Amino acid sequence: MAKKVLVVDDEKLIVKGIRFSLEQDGMDVDCAYDGQEAIDLATNNKYDIILLDVMLPIHDGFEVCQHIREFSDVPIIMLTAKGDDMDKILGLEYGADDYITKPFNILEVKARIKAIIRRSASKEQPEVKKTYSYNGLSIDLDSRRGYINDEEVNLTAKEFDLLELLMLHPNKVYSREELLNTVWGYDYPGDVRTVDVHIRRLREKIEDTPSNPKYIHTKWGVGYYFQK
Repeated sequence: MAKKVLVVDDEKLIVKGIRFSLEQDGMDVDCAYDGQEAIDLATNNKYDIILLDVMLPIHDGFEVCQHIREFSDVPIIMLTAKGDDMDKILGLEYGADDYITKPFNILEVKARIKAIIRRSASKEQPEVKKTYSYNGLSIDLDSRRGYINDEEVNLTAKEFDLLELLMLHPNKVYSREELLNTVWGYDYPGDVRTVDVHIRRLREKIEDTPSNPKYIHTKWGVGYYFQK
């Protein structure tokens, strides 16, 4: 089945170029040119990945990303201005999985899209249900959902990947570089701040007191681990 992609950018020539290139690779592409249109399409359709520009009319990319995260963990790649680190950090804070800086090479865009779709597909689990629980926190590997005291926590794809890795290897300390390479892949061009942002956001969702965590701990100068 063809992968379904939503491309969101108010620059129609950019959208046209991305759409043509992705369709040449057999993907099914929808396009949106403002934030509200993007929200409407994401609400009413199921996508394998969303390519989302930061600067949009009506609602900017951060608002769109935040809204989509209220009901979906679809992978989102933000398009940010070249060298604008704040946009990259904000994108991750609002729930994006990755970012690409403008101007970009269409071959890079296609490679990043395919890599994320491939990694998402590799996370599919067999029919036998698998759950892991500890001290009120549980994860279901089949549905890729997390729960605190049986109440579901809305986790993004990367947040779940991090929690799964740490929880399934309790007390093992992972360096930021190891987490970046394992969860995002060796071909990911970002830096370790990506890991820090996602860990902080994950703690805010699963910890009663994020500043004094009981699940995900920091080994100062080394990395992070799940304490059990």
